Order: sequence, then C-alpha cells, then structure tokens
Amino acid sequence: MTQKEQQQLGKTLWDIADNLRGAMNADDFRDYMLSFLFLRYLSFNYEESAKKELGKDYPDDTPKDVMSRLKVNTPLEIWYKENPNDIEDFEKQMRRKVHYVIEPHHLWSNITELARTQNADLLVTLENGFRYIENESFESAFQGLFSEINLNSEKLGKTSNERNKKLCTIIQKISEGIADFSADSDTLGDAYEYLIGQFAAGSGKKAGEFYTPQQISTILSEIVTLDSQDPTMGKKNKLDKVLDFACGSGSLLLNVRTRIKDNGGSIGKIFGQEKNITTYNLARMNMLLHGMKDTEFEIFHGDTLLNQWDLLNEMNPTKKIEFDAIVANPPFSLRWEPNDTLADDFRFKSYGLAPKSAADFAFLLHGFHFLGKEGTMAIILPHGVLFRGGAEERIRTKLLKDNHIDTVIGLPSNLFYSTGIPVCILVLKKCKKQDDVLFINASERYEKGKRQNTLREGDGDEPNDIQDIIDTYKYRPENIERYARRVSMEEIEKNGYNLNISRYVSTSLDEIKIDLKEVNKKLTSINESIKKSTDRHNEFLKELGLNNI
Repeated sequence: MTQKEQQQLGKTLWDIADNLRGAMNADDFRDYMLSFLFLRYLSFNYEESAKKELGKDYPDDTPKDVMSRLKVNTPLEIWYKENPNDIEDFEKQMRRKVHYVIEPHHLWSNITELARTQNADLLVTLENGFRYIENESFESAFQGLFSEINLNSEKLGKTSNERNKKLCTIIQKISEGIADFSADSDTLGDAYEYLIGQFAAGSGKKAGEFYTPQQISTILSEIVTLDSQDPTMGKKNKLDKVLDFACGSGSLLLNVRTRIKDNGGSIGKIFGQEKNITTYNLARMNMLLHGMKDTEFEIFHGDTLLNQWDLLNEMNPTKKIEFDAIVANPPFSLRWEPNDTLADDFRFKSYGLAPKSAADFAFLLHGFHFLGKEGTMAIILPHGVLFRGGAEERIRTKLLKDNHIDTVIGLPSNLFYSTGIPVCILVLKKCKKQDDVLFINASERYEKGKRQNTLREGDGDEPNDIQDIIDTYKYRPENIERYARRVSMEEIEKNGYNLNISRYVSTSLDEIKIDLKEVNKKLTSINESIKKSTDRHNEFLKELGLNNI
C-alpha cells in the first residue's frame, strides 16, 4: 500500500471517530477506537496463520447459507465444531507460532457480524473476548492490555441495551471504513499512529503524556541511529538495545526501528517504560500492531524517577544493562520529591539531585547512566535546563566538563500539543571526540499554523527544516550564519557554563549602520524640493485670487 493510501486509511478512521464520539471526551473514545483496531489486526493475523496451519482442512469455502444454518460467522468456528478433539493441539501450535490464541467467537469477523445484525450479545461477547486475550491467550504478553476499556461505561449509554447499540454502530462503521484497505501490519500500524496523533491534537495539553509529534520524533531517531563517533559515516548497521524511559505510545521507539530497518540494518530489542497505565497499554498495542513479536520488545509499567524496573536496578557494574541508543520526551519541568535515598542512587550520585521544582535533569541522568560507551542519547527538554542556576547549573557544568554534551538544538515554539513553549534537544555521548559543543538554532525555521506550527519537509520549493537539522548535526560545520556554530569549551566556560542558545547563535539581523551625514543631506534636498513645489503652487493660487498655503 502506498503512503497516500495509508494516510487515507488514517483519515477515514479519524472521520469515523470524529463523527461517532459525539459528546464523549477524545481521550475516552480513543481507547475504544484503538482497541477495536487492535482486535481487528490480531484477528486477521490469527486467521491467516490458522489457514496456513490447517491447510486444506480450513473450511474457508463454506457457503454463507451453510454458515447461517450452523449459526457460525467464521470458518474457524466451523473447524472447532467439527474437530473438538484437535482443538488443544491446534491452539498449542498457534501459541508457539503466532504467540497468542483467539477463540473463534471472539474474532473480529464474528464481532462485526454481531454488530451488523445489531445482536444483543455483542457487548458481552466483546468483553469476554478482551478478557480471554488478556488472561488466557499466551503467558503474560497481553496481561492487562484492555484493563482501561470499560464497555459498561455510561459514556457509551445509560443502559446495557444503549451501550450495546452504540458499540454495534461504532464497530460496523470501523469495519466498513477499513474494508477496502490492506490489513497488513504496516498499514494498520501507520493508521494507528495517525489516529494517536489526531487524538493527541484533540486532547490538548493532556497529549504531552503520550505523544511526540512525528516530525520531532524523526529528528531524534535519525540522530541516534547515526554513527556515534563519526556521524558522517552514516547509519549504524545494528542497534542491539534501544531505550525510551518515558515512552508514551511508543512512537519514538518505533521510529528508531523504522530508520534502522529502512537502511537495511537490524535491532535486537527495544525497551520502553511508561508510568500511565492507559498509555502503557497503548504502547504495547502499538508495538504489536507494527508486526513486532512479544520477544522483540519489552514495555514496563512503572515510575522512571523511582527506578521501579528490576531490569535497570542491577547493582553489579559488570552486569549493568547498557543501550546503544536512548531517546526520550519526558514530562517538562515535573515537580518531584527527591529524598536522601535518591541522593545516594547510582544514577545521581556523581552529579547531585535535580531540584524539586523541575525533574528535567533527573530524567536526563537516569537515561545517561544506562547509555553505552558507543551509544547516543537524544532527549527533549525545556530551555530552562540550558541556563537555570543552583543544582541544575552544577549538573550541567559537570556534564560539560566531562565532555558529554555533544549538541544543543533549539526548536521553534508551538510544535507540541502539550505546550506552546519552544523546547530543545540535547544530544549526549560517552564516546565524544570533539572538545566543543555544536549549537543549532532552528527556532526561526518553520511554517506557522493556526493551532500548531510545523517543521517544513521540503515539499515543492519549500525548505526542509527537518533535514537541515539532521545534516547540520551530521556534518558539524564550524559556522552557519544565524543558524549553527561549534563553540569551544573555553567560550562556554567564560559564559559560566550557560548554554542559552542565543548567546552563541543569534538569529537576529545585524543593525544597519546609518550614515547621519548622508541622511542629513537627503533631508535637506527633500526640504528644498518641497519649498520649490510650494512656491510654485502658491503662484497659481495667487492668479486665481486664493490664499497661499
């Protein structure tokens, strides 16, 4: 499927969502919509695998009148009825090959038929299906995946009958909307991403919890996939482990995976951590919808600042897990409660604790601790981390003295759904060769929108703001007037380790020098011309017997 068709599918589904949600909050409707789309993907994938497993025994050519007489809506359900003694072995094989099992009456094809016929059993069947997939499908891969989906919520209707009717309408419209499109993982995955973005736009500030705009995600992903010591060498062939410790819906991690795979490379495993339970479930669905097996990713539900993930709590330095690439868009200037225990935490001990008023550097240090010696970390932060004093100044100074801050990128304002403030990207490394810092001031390069500004992507004759940032990072020029400059540590030290971008790369135009003598000469000439014209005009007025001006 072409990119245009993928975008059209996303728009089709968004129009359905926008029309059907009525007065329901966008966040609430998002969870229903995306869960149904996910069930559709799982079902299609499962049925295709069942066809291969059962071969000619799969009864997919059963006439509709026969299916109606048997009171079944899926070929697999016929096979289950005809082969009760073989079901256990079949499901064991499916668990081994596709890593999950869906009972025939829980498949999307059955659910949509119940919706089409306005069957009163749809709500109960759907609820049982979600619970089965969560608890019985395959070990713990889907545990709690639909825990936030309340099919008995009054937001869907006051009575069970009203809720069932509403669900029938939603599911039927989704089924009709995607009928003409491919059901492969890339297509549905891209549609899922598109919907997440649209729901984020409708959620306003709350969207900061789970969504990084794709354009910014692309910049971070491109940066961390380039060779760490010499970006001009191009992309790495393999990333063994990739981490996003505030992963939201997982789009940043998937973007890194896409960049590497599109270049013919490979990724061992991707790791994400997310505190919000609903968003954590979104991320797991997102991974699976993009065709990833449960063995290829690990998403953990827990608090990053408290480091609740056992995987990241190994005290033995020789066993500590390290990542080849780390990306993150953590909550901006989050208030937190650092204590004496955290002061001795291995992540912060060498640098000190971030202040209570802003956990920005706590997030940064958490990720940096687990960065591999040949890895690259790119993190989105508010501009305050570049110049605020106190504890943040001490942390920033040590990172600079240890030569770990590689690049500072300033972005335009109003790019995010969650905030209108301009933000920056900090690129950090433990293998940095240069003893300077690259500053890129991209704050003035964007296209202004009514609600949201966007970075231009080179369509037609317009500039490519995204590629300009990536190329500047990649080739690290000495100086690009009003855009980028490599700054020595001596200059940064003279500025008190203040990284305020405008100190080093100003976008303002130089004031034009004014020659006062030349200006005075022109004004004198103009006044003389005015006087001549006025005298001539008065002569005409005198001839006409009128008063002079």
